[in-house]
Amino acid sequence: MTGAPDYSQGRDVERALKFAVQRIRGGRVQIIEPVSPTWDHEHAAGVVRRQIEKRVGELECVEGSENLDLPGSSNWYIPDIAVVPKALAKGGSALLPDQTLLIVEVTSESNTEADRAVKRRRYAEYGAPLYLLVDRMERSITLFSEPQKLGYTHVKGPYPFGAVVQLPAPFDVDLDTSDLV
Repeated sequence: MTGAPDYSQGRDVERALKFAVQRIRGGRVQIIEPVSPTWDHEHAAGVVRRQIEKRVGELECVEGSENLDLPGSSNWYIPDIAVVPKALAKGGSALLPDQTLLIVEVTSESNTEADRAVKRRRYAEYGAPLYLLVDRMERSITLFSEPQKLGYTHVKGPYPFGAVVQLPAPFDVDLDTSDLV
């Protein structure tokens, strides 16, 4: 395979397994309840994406929906939006949550509890500095920050859709959620 890491020596079985599962499934797999996003889901992610896009560029970052590895576990996540420095994204494959500046998850009926609880805990455990939860079921938005091994220690929200939510430094962006109403 061209460009594929060489795992033939068996030195890193965990990475080899994750790599193999991704390739078998076509390259975009998340090992927790598979979800096919709806247009409402994509719209909600787009509302956030459009408002942070300019600042992401100013910070010399990229935003996307790619692999975040959770070393030492059998999981990796593919968030709806992750903001990472361009230098890390260039030529990179799976990154770690602590290499992000912001992770955004948008709930769907099939993954609501995973986004509200499981992913929130895991992102904090793995050091993601900011986790923004756009909860379509509760029609609210919550910002989690200051990650620790057992969870986030600072929570802003939940705010109802329609509110303005301030993303802290390095973003310093006011998210207008009125388009989510």
